[in-house]
Amino acid sequence: MSTDTLQAKVNEYQAWRTNLTNTISEYRDWLATSEQTDALLELRLYDVLEMLKRDQLVMAFLAEFSRGKTETINALFFADFNQRLLPSEPGRTTMCPTEIFWDGREEPCIKLLPIDTRISDDSLTYLKTTPNAWQKFRLNVDSPEEMKETLRKLVEQKEVTQGEAEELGLFNPQDIGMIHELETQGLLKIPVWRHAIINYPHPLLKSGLVVIDTPGLNTLGAEPELTLNIIPNAHAVLFLTATDTGITQSDMQIWNDFIKGRAKYKLVLLNKIDMLWDDLKPKQDVLNEIEKQVNITAHQLGISPESVFAISAQKALVAKIKKNTDLLQRSGIIELETTLGNQIIQAKHEILGRTVASECSEMIKNSRKIVQNRLTTLREQVNELRTLRGQNIDASINILAKVVSDRKRYEASIPTFNQANDKITHLGKKLLRHLSLAYLDTSLAESRQVMGDSWTTIGLNHGMRNLTKKANDLAAHVTKESSAIKQLAENVYEVFQSKHGFEVFDPPALDMSNFINNMKSLEKITDDFCTDPVNVLTEKHFLIRKFFLGLGTQTQKIFEHAEKDCGRWLEDVLGVLKTQMNAHKTSLDERTKNLTEANASAEALDHRLAIIENEYAAIAKQSQTLDTMLLQLMKAVQPAIKAKVEAEKISAEFEKTLKLPDMTFLNVPQSTPAT
Repeated sequence: MSTDTLQAKVNEYQAWRTNLTNTISEYRDWLATSEQTDALLELRLYDVLEMLKRDQLVMAFLAEFSRGKTETINALFFADFNQRLLPSEPGRTTMCPTEIFWDGREEPCIKLLPIDTRISDDSLTYLKTTPNAWQKFRLNVDSPEEMKETLRKLVEQKEVTQGEAEELGLFNPQDIGMIHELETQGLLKIPVWRHAIINYPHPLLKSGLVVIDTPGLNTLGAEPELTLNIIPNAHAVLFLTATDTGITQSDMQIWNDFIKGRAKYKLVLLNKIDMLWDDLKPKQDVLNEIEKQVNITAHQLGISPESVFAISAQKALVAKIKKNTDLLQRSGIIELETTLGNQIIQAKHEILGRTVASECSEMIKNSRKIVQNRLTTLREQVNELRTLRGQNIDASINILAKVVSDRKRYEASIPTFNQANDKITHLGKKLLRHLSLAYLDTSLAESRQVMGDSWTTIGLNHGMRNLTKKANDLAAHVTKESSAIKQLAENVYEVFQSKHGFEVFDPPALDMSNFINNMKSLEKITDDFCTDPVNVLTEKHFLIRKFFLGLGTQTQKIFEHAEKDCGRWLEDVLGVLKTQMNAHKTSLDERTKNLTEANASAEALDHRLAIIENEYAAIAKQSQTLDTMLLQLMKAVQPAIKAKVEAEKISAEFEKTLKLPDMTFLNVPQSTPAT
């Protein structure tokens, strides 16, 4: 019952996304066969469609050990196996971060990244593109028992010395359990695997849902990429606490360090409420006690009680397996799945509506405007030819002379455009070089020099501040150079507006705010990491080096995104003028041909009129087609507008702690290791 609720929400979103994709595909096909065909625009539309095809709904689960996180995932997604599929038992179960999704290009399987890869400087992002780094095991979906046995690899451990653990960055002197284990056994148990990817054909996963299972505080702290990339990329973060433990110190650290100010869409699950169930107490007393626990949890975390969901994952799993509707309702899982479905769909509507739908609607509006201008031109040509009916030859000669004069005046302006275009192209190449990876590599090397060889939190903070300062200086410089480009564009627009009556248009300014805000957010994350008492006191040099390398990876994405935005801006800054110039030249050519043929005979004039009227009718149909596309796209944007309003309400509390910018570059699904 509850899974159907979540599935219905995901299906609803999938239908919305399909409609959006179909409309954009129609526009791309129309563009390819129209006079407006544009290779760069078609390439952009191809990229948009590919992005929609790979679109995912990412849900991350965070919790300290023994909070029932894996059991919750079993209850939400794997109850159809009629048993626990993912290993879930008391103590530390899942030992490595696990991503669960479905990729139809390969068979069901689990891919495991050996823990020894932590010694190298390779990031998880890079290793996901390196198939040989992973070990792959096939999943037999027809045999739950075989699948269960294969998935137990997630909990595999091995014994190492303290030195080996330190080399891997896995020794934590603050971990009492680890110290006790070392003192009593002389060795430490560490996970065999660093990261896991499960490819499984669940209906929800086939719809694009991705589940990320992140084990415990120690693992979260040991993999900076989780903090810098994977968790911020999630469209919903679920934080689990448990009735039997309450909010512990490590729970608070996970909440404060990884969720509170970093996850825009988050839910808190108060698990194991069945411990409060007591058949000897009145039902209302039990409900009051659960409500009390919810309010305490909300107060401790500084959030609204409406964001805390009291559940029993274990009872929910039992209820689904035994088809016990009453127990399922009592477990609290139905309300959770309804809210969860609403939240991840809202997040995706807000993101895609703000980016894809709005961008493509602007493209269609521009095409529609060009078509409307073409209709106006054709209408003027028809009227011009109709006035010549019954006139003597001198009338057409006079009009033709005016057209020839207009052409000469237009051609005299072409050198002005060419000079401006060449200068803008030259300045544009220079501007893009500032955002190149070569420049970034130099900046990273300088920041690394600022840090020195000690790999301390102080050095890391100084290094990141140095990098952020360079990025801010760079953004200011790029903005200044783009202003010069914009001024050149404005000047040439003004020439064609004043001399040839072109439509008034103010070329857009280059907006570097996303670049600046994204760099500031990394600086904030670094500052939080460097001021964390645990990191300051222990100075985990291995972890600090990993964190710096992770920052480098994220900074590269920020630069790549900024470079792409600048490239598009450079294409657009004279784009409208180029379109107007092409339309103007076409009009002059056609008028010349019309008038020349009209001089020949009345029959020739009527022939030209018929050709133009037929073209007018065809273009009018194109206009109607574009109107329909635009209407469909605007309908698709409506859920996004509603989601945006809701997102702004959610942001009110979020912004009190830390306002992270929109990192669109993080929403591009990462590639996974191929087989």
